[in-house]
Amino acid sequence: MQSIYAMHQNGSDSIEKEEKFLLYSIENIQDLYLTLLAALVEIRKKEVVFLQKSAEKHLATKEEKNPNKKFVNNAILELLEENNSLSIALQDRKINTWNLNDDYINILLNAIKESDLYATYMRNNVNTFEEDKEFIASIFMEVIAPNEKLYEYLEDNKLTWIDDIPLVNTEIIRQLKAIKNGKEDSFRVSRLYKDTEDKEFVSNLFRKTILNEKELAKEFEDKTPNWDTERIAEIDTILLKMAICEFLKFPSIPTKVTINEYLEIAKEYSTPKSSIFINGILDNLVKELEQNKRLLKTGRGLM
Repeated sequence: MQSIYAMHQNGSDSIEKEEKFLLYSIENIQDLYLTLLAALVEIRKKEVVFLQKSAEKHLATKEEKNPNKKFVNNAILELLEENNSLSIALQDRKINTWNLNDDYINILLNAIKESDLYATYMRNNVNTFEEDKEFIASIFMEVIAPNEKLYEYLEDNKLTWIDDIPLVNTEIIRQLKAIKNGKEDSFRVSRLYKDTEDKEFVSNLFRKTILNEKELAKEFEDKTPNWDTERIAEIDTILLKMAICEFLKFPSIPTKVTINEYLEIAKEYSTPKSSIFINGILDNLVKELEQNKRLLKTGRGLM
């Protein structure tokens, strides 16, 4: 959607160039995901160093010599630091962001230690897996993800990341909550594509939507009697074209899956009323396509 919108805005007619940028942007989503996971690892490392230096001070207090290590012994943070899947992915994608910008790790660590979540967690020094997991998921969701300094850094680092932050944060929180005790493979780095076919679908949907925009637009233009076609949000017209493209040119994708997917995208990226508008158009269009036997879906349960 964003790539098609960008083509409209900059007047580009080079499908190859925009497709290349689309795939590049998708790869950047993986880099953002890995960068945020790496932040959790680096936060723990930073606190380990802090505790060691505090204990080695000439006039270290009793508390500094014998600190509460519950945070650095957190099972989830240790699991992430030792996780082969994450280590390999960070190396493959050459993610070393925080080595060069560790002041942001200090900012995040301080924000964590100043939070009520941290104060409650550190009331004792006993680690339990479930509490450790709940704590890290909550810290990520309530302290790290909404941190303004982190957001500013990510925005400055790669402009394409801004729209992807909510998606990536949601995936990381989901994964953190899903980690199970005692299972070595309970955390694995998420893949960008399920398989080669999945990656090909991205390119095919982009190309088929761009190459058939006029024909796709005709499918819904007469179904918006109460709407001035020229005043319909451009994002909405793009979403409609993409959804109709899936209806007509991707027989293996269930219509319900297509409709639900584009309604969610509309809620996230377009106007407050867009999802209602798009749902009405697509629902009527599906009925018409079925009547005219133009909706040719293959496989069982794909209508």
